[in-house]
Amino acid sequence: MLNRVILIGRLTKDPELRYTPAGVAVTQFTIAVDRPFTSQGGEREADFIPVVTWRQLAETCANYLRKGRLTAVEGRIQVRNYENNEGKRVYVTEVIADNVRFLESNREGGTGGSGPREEAPYSGGGSASNSSSNYNNRSDNSSRNNKDPFSDDGKPIDISDDDLPF
Repeated sequence: MLNRVILIGRLTKDPELRYTPAGVAVTQFTIAVDRPFTSQGGEREADFIPVVTWRQLAETCANYLRKGRLTAVEGRIQVRNYENNEGKRVYVTEVIADNVRFLESNREGGTGGSGPREEAPYSGGGSASNSSSNYNNRSDNSSRNNKDPFSDDGKPIDISDDDLPF
């Protein structure tokens, strides 16, 4: 059986970092992913996908991801359910991420500390790192011909709370 998903989208708000009673870090955030077609009115629609990260990846996401940032998420889809206060069964579908890539650098100033650059990838088993081969650090002639396709599209998405499905 195969359960893998890869998504690229923008965060709808800053990630929420929490800790379980056992002290394990967990972060939740939602990314807006454009649909590949437009509506009858010619408007682009998006899906809002909840994402959960655990442990070191959760702490890294909480420290370096912000609302509006373009992010790639790789993981698996999980469906869970619980009984709410009214006694009704509630089903939640979310992506449990094991790999998150920060696709944009921080253009609005520093994040208040030293650490990995935001365009550096982070996988659950490794660590985020500065890479001398990424697009923003290259100094050879090929960097002019192979520009990062996301480098000029760093505008945040302004989404009102009324538009969110939760």
